[in-house]
Amino acid sequence: MRSIMLAALLAVSPIALSAATPTAPIPQGILPDVATPIAYRLDLTIQPEQDRFTGHAEIDVDLKAPSSSLYLHGRDLKVSSAIARSGATPTKATYTQVDPLGVVRLDFAKPLPAGKTTLVFDYDAPFGSGPSGLFHVKVGDQWYAWTQFESIDARSAYPGFDQPGYKTPFTVSLTTRAGQTVYSNAPETGSTKAGAMVTHHFMPTRPLPTYLVAFGVGPFATVSGSAAPTPERTQPMPVRIVGTQPNKDQMDFALQNTGSIVGLLEKYFGRPFPFPKLDQIGSPIMPGAMENAGADTYGDSLLFLDKGASTSQKQEFGMVVSHELSHQWFGDLVTPAWWDDIWLNESFANWMGYRIGNEWRPDLKIGVGAINEAFQAMSTDALKAGRPIHQPIPTNGDIDSAFDAVTYGKGGQVVAMIVAYLGDEKFQAGVRLHLNRHAYGNATTEQFFASLAEAANDPRVLTALKSFVDQQGVPVVRVERTANGLQVSQKRYAMLGTDIAPETWTVPLCIRVGATRQCSLLDKTSATVRLTGAGAIMPNAGGTGYYRFSMDESEWRKLIAEAPTLAPGEALAMTDSLWAGYRAGEVSPALLVAAAKAMAANAYSGAATDGGKRLEGWRTRGLISDAQLPAYRALIDGIYAPKLAQLGFDPKAGAYLAEDPDRQQLRSDTVSLLSGEAMDKDVRAKLIAAATAYLGGDKSALDQSLYGDALGAYLAAGGDAALASLFDKAVRSDDTLFRDAAIGALGGTGDAKMATWLIAHFPDTRLRPSDRLGLLRGMTDEPATRDAAFDWLVAHYDAFVKDNGIFVASTLPAMGGRYCSVDKAAMIEKAMRPKVDQYKRGGLSLDRTVEQVHDCGVLEQKRGADIAATLTAG
Repeated sequence: MRSIMLAALLAVSPIALSAATPTAPIPQGILPDVATPIAYRLDLTIQPEQDRFTGHAEIDVDLKAPSSSLYLHGRDLKVSSAIARSGATPTKATYTQVDPLGVVRLDFAKPLPAGKTTLVFDYDAPFGSGPSGLFHVKVGDQWYAWTQFESIDARSAYPGFDQPGYKTPFTVSLTTRAGQTVYSNAPETGSTKAGAMVTHHFMPTRPLPTYLVAFGVGPFATVSGSAAPTPERTQPMPVRIVGTQPNKDQMDFALQNTGSIVGLLEKYFGRPFPFPKLDQIGSPIMPGAMENAGADTYGDSLLFLDKGASTSQKQEFGMVVSHELSHQWFGDLVTPAWWDDIWLNESFANWMGYRIGNEWRPDLKIGVGAINEAFQAMSTDALKAGRPIHQPIPTNGDIDSAFDAVTYGKGGQVVAMIVAYLGDEKFQAGVRLHLNRHAYGNATTEQFFASLAEAANDPRVLTALKSFVDQQGVPVVRVERTANGLQVSQKRYAMLGTDIAPETWTVPLCIRVGATRQCSLLDKTSATVRLTGAGAIMPNAGGTGYYRFSMDESEWRKLIAEAPTLAPGEALAMTDSLWAGYRAGEVSPALLVAAAKAMAANAYSGAATDGGKRLEGWRTRGLISDAQLPAYRALIDGIYAPKLAQLGFDPKAGAYLAEDPDRQQLRSDTVSLLSGEAMDKDVRAKLIAAATAYLGGDKSALDQSLYGDALGAYLAAGGDAALASLFDKAVRSDDTLFRDAAIGALGGTGDAKMATWLIAHFPDTRLRPSDRLGLLRGMTDEPATRDAAFDWLVAHYDAFVKDNGIFVASTLPAMGGRYCSVDKAAMIEKAMRPKVDQYKRGGLSLDRTVEQVHDCGVLEQKRGADIAATLTAG
C-alpha cells in the first residue's frame, strides 16, 4: 500500500477530455507499438457491499523510444494518481480517457527515456451490476463480487494494455474484510491482517493477457478436492468449487466430475493442465461461462447440479465445462495475437466441448448437439449481412461481433468436418504441434494452419478449411439421381427473393445411398458421384458436413419415409435442409408437416421434436392467424400426444431418474410442445396441479425439467393473482434454476395484460438487470406482447447498455428478430440505428435482424396462404 503523504504529493488533477491535446490519432483498435507491458502488480481493495472499489496498479513496461505520451486502456476509472518510475525521480502523468470504450492517453510531465519504466496508478471505480468488469450481486442478505473481462472489460477494473497480444505475469493482492473467501488465477500464498481488513497475496501467474485475469471476493461456500494424476501429470492437482451460500449443498457433482474431464483433455492434448490449480466458480448472473486461467466462471445452473438435475442440465455441464477447460490449453496456454483470431479459440473449443463431453458421458448424447448448433448457425450465416468466421477486427466496437453463432456453431462444425475428412490422429498431431510451438505465447490463424499442414501433409485439407473459414455463407448442394450415379452441384444458399453473391467452396462431401457411403471433395460447381442404389439418398451422411442439400420432392419423400430410423445427425440434417428449402421457396409447408409426423417416431429426442419446435416458429412469428390457431394446436397435439402416451407422464420430481437420459429429455420436450403449443388440457392440468403444490412448499411435486412449462401453465390458469405471486417468489429466490425458469415463464405468457403489469414493475429494485433482460426477451418472443416490449426496450436502451455490459449491448438489436414483416424491418432500422451508432456496438446484429425480419416478411407474402391451406387440410 502506498502512504497517504506520497499519494497526496504525486496526485494529479482530473482534466476534461477537451482540455487534452492529442499527440496522435486516438487508436480505435490495436494500440500503437510504443510500449510493451512486461509485468503487472495489482492491489485491489474489494468490499462487495460498497458501491465502489479501490485499486493500486503497477505495470512494468518497455518503452520502444523516448516518449512524452502513450495510449493504453481504462474505462470509467477515477484516477487520483498516475506516475512513471524510470529513474530516481518519479515523473508525473496526466491520465485522460479519450474514448467511451476505454482508450486512455497518458501524458508525462517530461519525456521518458527508452527502456524499462513502471507506470503506477491509484484509482477507484464503480462495481458493475451486470456480468462485466468487476461486478457485484446481493444474494440473500450478503454481497459477492466476481470478474468477467472478456473481451474488453478488464479496463473497467484496472488500467492496462487490454489486448490479447500482450501476455505477462500478474501478481495480485486483494484486501477484504476479515472472514471473506477470495480467489484469483494463481494459488494464494498467504495473508496479512490489519485491523478489520485482510490482504490476501497470490503467486505470480504464468504469462496471461488482461482478459484472462480473474478474482473474486465474498462469503463464498467452497468444497475442495483434486484431479487424480494422469500419464501427462504425475501429481494430483488442486480443484475447488466456489459458489454463493445457497449453492453450498449442490457442489459435489462438479467436484466429482471436473477431474475426469481434465484427464480426458490432458490425454487429448498430450500435456498436463497448464496452471497449478483449478477453481470452478459459479455466479447467479453469468449468462454462460468464461475460461479465466485456473479460475473458470460459470452461470450457477451450469455448475451446480443436484441428484434431480435434468438431462439438459447434465448435457450443458458436460459440454460447457469441457469447452471452458479446453480453453486452458487452446486460448490460455496459446492465446490469439488479436481478436480477429478469436474464432480459432472458440471454434476449436466448441468442437472440443462436444467431443470431450461425449467421452465423459456417452449416455447423454452430448456430441450430436454440435450438429444441431451448426444447423442453427446456418440461419445466421446464410444472411447477406454477415461475416466469414475469420475476419478483420479493426476497432474495439467490432470485437464482440466475433462472439456469435458463426464463430461457435459454424466454426465448431467446420473443425469437425475437417477432422472427419482428415482423420483424428493427423488433426490431433497438428494441434499438439501448435501448442508445443507457442506455449505461454501468442499465435495467429496462419500459424495454426501451418502446424496443421505440417502434421497432416495434405494441402487440400487446408484449401477446404480456408474456403469455409475465409468466406461467408452456406453452401447448398443439389443432388439428382442419374443412370451413372448422382449429379451434384453447389451454390450459395439464399432465402426466397434474396439476390446474393455467388460463392464456391471446397466441400468435404459425404453421401449415403442406402447402406453405401462415399466421401469426396467437391471443389467445382458440379460433379458426378459414382454412387448408385435404390435406397433413399442422404446427401449429408452422418450430418457432419457444414452444408445444406436440396432434392426434388420424390427424393425428399423417400428420405422422409426413413425418418424414424435415421441416425441422430442425419435426422437433424434432413429437417434443417427441408426447412431451408421451404425458406428458399422450393419446399411446400405440407412436406414440412409430413416430415414432422414421420420424425416424431425417431429414437433420438432432438430429432423427434425438431419438427415441432420449427413449426412453433409459424405461431411465434405471427404467420398463423387467430382463426387458424385451433387447427395448428390440433396438428401439434395429433403429432405428439400419442408419443407422450407411449412414454407416460408423471410430473413428480425424480419420477423417471432411472430411465435412459435421452428418454427423459424426449418426455420433457414433448410435454413442452403439448403444453405450450397444443394447449393440451390433460397435460396442462397435470402441470398446473404440480406447480401449485410446488409453490405451496411441496418440492417433490415437480421435476426440475418441467419448471418452465409448469410455471407457464400455472400463470395462464391463475390470472392476476398467480402473476403477482410468482413475480414475488422469483425476485426473492436465490435458487438460480427456479428464478430463471420463473422469469422465463413470466416473460413468456403471451398475454398483453400481464405484460403491461410486468413492465410497470420493471423499476422493482429486487429485479436484477439480467432478470429484466430475461423478461424482455420472453415478451419479444410472443406476438401479443412483442410491440409493448420492443417499444420499452427502445425507450430504455441506455439503461440496458449501462447495466448489462458490452456483450449484451452488442446483441440488444436482435430482440426485434421475431417480427416477420417488411414494414417492421424498416421500423426496427429506424428505432435502433441511432442507438447502435451512439454506443458503437451492435451494428452487425442490427443488420442481421433487419434482414431476417424483412426476408421473413417476403416469405409470408409469397407463401403465407400455403401455410393456411396446409393447416386447413390437417
